[in-house]
Amino acid sequence: MRIIRGIYGRRRFDVPKNITARPTTDFARENLFNIIDNLIDLEGKTVLDLFAGTGAISWEFVSRGCSSVTAVEQAPVQVNFIRSVKEKLGDQTLRLIRGDVFKFIERSHEQYDIIFADPPYDHQRFAEIPGLILNSKMVKDGTIVIVEHNKSHDFSSLPGFSRHLVYGSVNFSIFIVNG
Repeated sequence: MRIIRGIYGRRRFDVPKNITARPTTDFARENLFNIIDNLIDLEGKTVLDLFAGTGAISWEFVSRGCSSVTAVEQAPVQVNFIRSVKEKLGDQTLRLIRGDVFKFIERSHEQYDIIFADPPYDHQRFAEIPGLILNSKMVKDGTIVIVEHNKSHDFSSLPGFSRHLVYGSVNFSIFIVNG
């Protein structure tokens, strides 16, 4: 895993071979962050990374100056990897929560400037996730919600839909919450 830009830019970490996550490709991540950088100044922003996987997205947000990044992941291998990167970097910005994303969405009252979700494409509740986030207490006016998905999903009918991006086989739907 490579952190692309920011204070930890160009740092590389060996991902365990037994990891079950599907990391967002460097190409897709770099292009997504170019879009995000044009939408919002990341300095001091609060971010939630759901289904954090390897933590690549979380670390990119941390590296680019976000004040608080919360990563939620359930799989022990992924949690341990994210924790090991945190220890190697000596970082205090990232808060790692090992737990079920659906329970987290239901129970969390903390609001975020940006929420990123990259669920497993074959998750049986995949199609529900954007709506659950958009209707949660975690969003406020101006929250940017980004969902990574494959081409078989179309979330353009949901409230706040802003744009759909495609980078190879990786798709992102971006929402901007109003009110």
